[in-house]
Amino acid sequence: MNNGSTADLRTAIFLAAVCGQTYVQYDNDGLFLVPETYRLVGPVGASSYDGKEELFGFVLESDRGVILAFRGTISPTDWITDMIAQQVAFKPIGKGCLAHRGFTDVYMSARDTIFRLLKETPAEKPLFVTGHSLGGALATLASVDIAVNRKTASLITYTYGSPRVGDPGFVRRYNAAVPVSFRVQNEFDVVPHLPPLVYTSPKTDKTYYYLHVKEEVKRSFRNGSVGLNHVIGSYFADLASEAPGFATAVCSAPPGWCPIN
Repeated sequence: MNNGSTADLRTAIFLAAVCGQTYVQYDNDGLFLVPETYRLVGPVGASSYDGKEELFGFVLESDRGVILAFRGTISPTDWITDMIAQQVAFKPIGKGCLAHRGFTDVYMSARDTIFRLLKETPAEKPLFVTGHSLGGALATLASVDIAVNRKTASLITYTYGSPRVGDPGFVRRYNAAVPVSFRVQNEFDVVPHLPPLVYTSPKTDKTYYYLHVKEEVKRSFRNGSVGLNHVIGSYFADLASEAPGFATAVCSAPPGWCPIN
């Protein structure tokens, strides 16, 4: 996988397929397909709104690198989490950085597990952090936390259909700390437009400001519905259409592990 300063199509395709398996993991009580040459280091559990732990992703390792991947919204409590858009201090990276409260609560419930799993992998290997939708928000929080608080030889982040995560102070800190970061975004996907740039809490009337983190990779596809413009299968299919031979090869080992649009 490419870890340079420009988005790499093959890396984007491969990591989109990995993101697809985070949903399979949730739907199948932890069982999912691991790409060829990779091994499962461990699952990542986290708590959404009601405090009950759910599977939210995993850490994989191969000779070439390590992958930390997060899934998006599935359960009813995940939807509630998405709507808790007041901001709180994102304490792992210091003062002056505010992030979405719902996303932060989920991430902080998983933080100890994430750092424990990463400790089981060599720091000299490239670390790829990825996620789709809510998982993209979690990947954003994890990336800046890891960049600030863990020695990693190479940190590369790819997210898909991610919502906005934090205020201008958070974004400045992220953009400075995370060396390589790409936010793959379909212009017809509504999720990346949430929360709005200016969000007023319906409970307190307090106003919060949101921005996206760096390096948008703009995509443009319409698949007939709001949902199909957002799902990871649609992102994978759109990217794969530019390198069909590579996508076919990736999806063959093991057979069927790539997402279906």
